[in-house]
Amino acid sequence: MSLQERDMRSNKTLTGSHGQIMMKNYTLSYKPYGNSAILVQWPDEISEEILNDMLCFQEALPDVLKEFNYEIVPSYNSVLIDFRGVPINIPETLSRLKRAYTERLPAQRSEKNIIHIPVCYDLPFAPDIEDLARHKELSPGEVAGLHADTLYTVYFIGFLPGFMYLGGLDKALHHPRKDTPRLRIDKGAVGIAGAQTGVYPCESPGGWNIIGNSPISFFEPADTPPFFAGPGDKIKFYPVSTMEHKSIASAVAAGEYILKKEECND
Repeated sequence: MSLQERDMRSNKTLTGSHGQIMMKNYTLSYKPYGNSAILVQWPDEISEEILNDMLCFQEALPDVLKEFNYEIVPSYNSVLIDFRGVPINIPETLSRLKRAYTERLPAQRSEKNIIHIPVCYDLPFAPDIEDLARHKELSPGEVAGLHADTLYTVYFIGFLPGFMYLGGLDKALHHPRKDTPRLRIDKGAVGIAGAQTGVYPCESPGGWNIIGNSPISFFEPADTPPFFAGPGDKIKFYPVSTMEHKSIASAVAAGEYILKKEECND
């Protein structure tokens, strides 16, 4: 018999440092992964409400897992709690995780930023933009305009260090991955795959449709933290010319580029 557990409760009002905030309670699924990890799943959809609920749950975990050494691996609608290969008491741990969800408070990370990222949509930085435009019956300029006109939400970081999974891509730009992935995608390449957009933080193979390139650095291991964004932050792309791309790249290499951020008050 599967050890999958389900937990459903009605909406409730919680009072935290942010005052009274109505929090929706979702039906969660708890699935053991072997004997040293548990996957907690929210409804299968991409939404900021679910993202915020997941962040509240994650902030509640230290109180119920004080004596454990664990790692959190999030996705759009799930959180894997990995106890680093150490076997756990599954029923007891499931009970603790349910308690964390019951007792969670509004997320305390009140500061969220809008981060402005330059992107050059010109050829040769955008090898797939003309093909994508043709499929969508748009011009390359319209593809660039639609892509840059959206305020994206960072849901989680994964795949590569510093790779942001972003929500909010205009439906007019949704497009499947390439049938044959490229063996080499340039660092800073901006791509579209399905309903997602993202930026390759380093050179990598990949099957996303490349429509531009950003000259900034997305992952610096020596920095604390090594990445400038986290779940809940917003990303705003803005178009730059080929010459501006070259100038920004030079400033980044010289350590003189300052990333523009502003506080998000939504």
